[in-house]
Amino acid sequence: MRRDLETGLLRAFVTVVDAGGVTAAASVLGLSQAAASQQIKRLEEMLECTLFERQGRRLVLAPAGERLLAQARRLVAQNDELLAAMRTPPFEGEVRFGIPYDIIGSFVPPILRRFAKAQPRVRVSLVCEDSKVVRAALRSGGVDLALTTETECGRHGETLRTDRLVWVGAAGGDAYLKDPLPVSLGAPTCTFRPVAVEALGRARRDWRAVCEVSRLEPVYAVLEADLAVAPLLRSSVPERFEILGREARLPTLPEFRINLYAPPGLSPAARDLADHVRASFSKGYADN
Repeated sequence: MRRDLETGLLRAFVTVVDAGGVTAAASVLGLSQAAASQQIKRLEEMLECTLFERQGRRLVLAPAGERLLAQARRLVAQNDELLAAMRTPPFEGEVRFGIPYDIIGSFVPPILRRFAKAQPRVRVSLVCEDSKVVRAALRSGGVDLALTTETECGRHGETLRTDRLVWVGAAGGDAYLKDPLPVSLGAPTCTFRPVAVEALGRARRDWRAVCEVSRLEPVYAVLEADLAVAPLLRSSVPERFEILGREARLPTLPEFRINLYAPPGLSPAARDLADHVRASFSKGYADN
């Protein structure tokens, strides 16, 4: 006999894990502690296994719970996505989305893929420039909403994630040993450029510019050839490159914010795309 899992039970299970206990999870779920405990018990009975074990006063995952967790998260997320898609009215038109070069490849494709499925009649036009240029386009009306990388967050902006700027080089390369240090710094409008120059100045490290464009294809080419190092966000570093650690003796770089700017007066389609961006970052989809 086929049995169907209840999403509510899986949600209770995931919430207990994330909250660190039944009492805290009950508050998040809007249930009494007894009701939350009963949902976990029902799920265990349905799966015919024990999901949690007690270690002293702590509740920890049992082996079966560890196996279930990733799939439970996925099913709950799919449930929420389906409900959101069915409840969202169909929009038409165009949304102009401004994004800097440094994060478009690592964060944007899954966002656009999900939005296209939810709103197939909306055309998204990408404006890819440095964050400063994207912010200027937002102010002038050249784009409807924008995703940026900045050290701070401006008016009408919200920070979706923080990420550290790191030095990157070729795997097994030695460009970081050269003096002066060969660096790919991006165009004058690149937000990483002044930060990297300031850090090198504080460290009294002589340097020379090898590549001064923000488009990533030439930057990656220079890195692969081991002709220079470059500052990139840690989460956007392709696997073929190496994040240079302390042994490289390069100055530490600061954290940057990934900000979403969705000013008042957006069209319904633009507001929906902004919601997709927020959801992707909050659920960890943006880098999958």
